[in-house]
Amino acid sequence: MKTDICDAPVTLEHAASVDSWNAMIRAFLAHKPATPQHLGDVLSAEPGFAMGHAARGLFSLMLGRAEMWQVAEDARSAAHAAAREAEISTRERTWIAALDHWLADSPTGAVAALESILDDTPQDSLTAKAIQAIRFILGDAAGMRSSVERVMPAHPCDHPLRGYMMGCHAFAIEETGDYAAAELAGRAGLTYAPDDAWGLHAVAHVHDMRAEPDAGIALIEDHRSAWDGSNNFRYHVWWHKALLHLDRGEMDTALDLYDSQIRADRTDDYRDIANATSLLMRLELEGRDVGKRWEELGTLAETRIDDGCLVFADLHYQLALAGAGKGEASAAMAARFARDAKKTGDMATRVADPGVTALSGLNAFAEGRYGEAFTRLAKARPKMQTIGGSHAQRDVFERMTIDAGLRAGHFDAAEQVLLERLALRGGREDRFAATRFDQIARARRIPAQ
Repeated sequence: MKTDICDAPVTLEHAASVDSWNAMIRAFLAHKPATPQHLGDVLSAEPGFAMGHAARGLFSLMLGRAEMWQVAEDARSAAHAAAREAEISTRERTWIAALDHWLADSPTGAVAALESILDDTPQDSLTAKAIQAIRFILGDAAGMRSSVERVMPAHPCDHPLRGYMMGCHAFAIEETGDYAAAELAGRAGLTYAPDDAWGLHAVAHVHDMRAEPDAGIALIEDHRSAWDGSNNFRYHVWWHKALLHLDRGEMDTALDLYDSQIRADRTDDYRDIANATSLLMRLELEGRDVGKRWEELGTLAETRIDDGCLVFADLHYQLALAGAGKGEASAAMAARFARDAKKTGDMATRVADPGVTALSGLNAFAEGRYGEAFTRLAKARPKMQTIGGSHAQRDVFERMTIDAGLRAGHFDAAEQVLLERLALRGGREDRFAATRFDQIARARRIPAQ
């Protein structure tokens, strides 16, 4: 049996197919747009490659789009059919099992299956990266860190994919709050894999969390080779740059980046929608008029009301619907949440708590019912990490919670949320925190009427 670039078994017959598979692995780890092309080349040459079909299924589910569910189902059928026709490795069979779990509404089961592969082949960077991707969707920061740390010893200096694993390690460290170590790991990883957009973005997260906009902007500008050739992930890096400019009070620059880069390609990929909606909301919270930009996002979000793949995506769709003033669509989203909350499975659990409560808080905020918005959003806070995404991405909901409290006059409660946000950031006060603490101080100096 042949082995791939991870020194892990693959039941491919031809050396050219292994080369295409290895190219796919590298592209997947580097967030390159050629990933599906390389995988397609493998399956075209060897349609009986069961793991290739399983990978297609898992990658499709990672996109968080309802229409990709059938693609994943078809891939599962093809994978099982191929497995019946040939002897395959435990690694390959377990990738199929992981796909089975996710299609049974258990991405946590998919993670558990994939983790078992690393017991025997910890050098398997492809599986390790897939695990981090799914744990990220599940909001499992501690799991991301423990998973990648157990495979790092199997990625020594001569491992061809070491740099990408260091990038995964850096992101997991950052999301668990060790910002200094995350910066060291991320920057070191870039020396091994200069095109590792994920590792670069991990360091950008560090600068965001430590309120270091100058350093973050310089990092992104000095490492364009790491992300300029990536897939739509590059829009997310531009988003990070916009946030850093926003922290410097440069709202015009942030809005220019929105138009020229972040929404240059007006896709309805949920990750692109999340970038756009959360930036517009941050700008509006700072008092900036964003014009008619919500309309495009709201129109796209209307088509996603029944998706129900990820609570993280749904809440950002809701921001778009509210921003565009689409009240009927917002009500339809709330009704769908109520239905999904009664179902079973990993995502249904997250819809039930914190999804329903958070969604109602966003609706209340959009309608100017700030007291209720604060109550609902604050109630959802303890479990918001489970919707997935990063601290930086979920911070838009933190900001809305705080501003709802301030607008409703709940200064003590809003201050408590600010202090908890500050602690998460290692005590570093960014522009948002500084202006809100100042607002609270000024409000307390005004005599009660």
